[in-house]
Amino acid sequence: MNESALLDGARAVAFQYVDPDRELTLRPLGQGLINDTFLVDDGRGLWVLQRINPTVFRDPGAVISNLRLILDHASRSLFLKPEEGWRLTNLLKTRSGLDFVLGADQSCWRAMVFLERTRTLEVLRSSEEAIEVGRALGWFHALMGDIDPSRLRDPLPGFHDTKRYVKNWDLAVTARSTPLDESTRALSDLIEGYRDRIGVLEAAVRAGLISPAVTHGDPKLDNILFSEEGIRAVSLIDLDTVSSGLLHHDLGDCFRSSCNVGGEGEGGRSVHFDLKMFEAVLKGYLSNARHLLKLTDLDFIYEATWLLPFELGIRFLTDHLQGDLYFKAAYPGHNLKRAQRQFDLVQSIEGQKALLMKILHRQWLS
Repeated sequence: MNESALLDGARAVAFQYVDPDRELTLRPLGQGLINDTFLVDDGRGLWVLQRINPTVFRDPGAVISNLRLILDHASRSLFLKPEEGWRLTNLLKTRSGLDFVLGADQSCWRAMVFLERTRTLEVLRSSEEAIEVGRALGWFHALMGDIDPSRLRDPLPGFHDTKRYVKNWDLAVTARSTPLDESTRALSDLIEGYRDRIGVLEAAVRAGLISPAVTHGDPKLDNILFSEEGIRAVSLIDLDTVSSGLLHHDLGDCFRSSCNVGGEGEGGRSVHFDLKMFEAVLKGYLSNARHLLKLTDLDFIYEATWLLPFELGIRFLTDHLQGDLYFKAAYPGHNLKRAQRQFDLVQSIEGQKALLMKILHRQWLS
């Protein structure tokens, strides 16, 4: 869908939420790689309108159902503890009382409260900010900790099935009629070196060492909102991927996006996993969610820390071979560059394993 048609579709959907004679202003919001998001000004306030990507989320009803369940739960819990200052968005209902709208192309749209006086960070610049990132994820896990994860529907089947992603990579390579170029071949060789290790968390689940919980699914740095006037984290957004999963996956993804001093983009800064930021994020997380973990979780937190950038790297690389069908690409080769940065991060993490394990045990005992 081109930008003009998308904006027209968004405007038509927006009027399902307000009177048809209302003046509306819409503008794109955020840098999301999956969904299309708009900030709506209806003259009385601001709210968020989002089109759920039908290629990615094949069952948008699962997304809406999960959102309603966790947000209703959160509203009750936050009502009991308003002094802590944490906030979550909420679903808005249409004029006819629905939680979503089907657009002209049958894609699913939903509207949410816009959390004003907040901001996101592209990179962390201090340990204080990093502690807040960890506190936010720990707060969310603790907030959802008394929900039975089996009540949630799976919005993305196989989302953290790394073996499936490797299989998809193999199929993409096999389907090619031409050899891999030099850059892609180098990353392919790196993937081969990890094949025997990618099932480590699934094996731990089967052995009863770790178990499912309610997870955010995408707790990267730019999904954490900070207060506009300070460095305090106040919310997590982008809740489409909330599901039954492993806390370790969320932690690994949070470390992946927060502790890379080069940032998520392809700018001039080189990729490096920053141990100081890692320790600060971990410290903040344990301050709110230590009770959800046990000592034996520490090894699996390390495994998740390298596994999540590996997983994302192979997804970027597969999408590159398949023509950028999943992740939005700004130019040819964009997803190849994204993949390279994730695999560089994997190698930076692996090269510092002993130090990371010391930090994990030190923070656990502190």
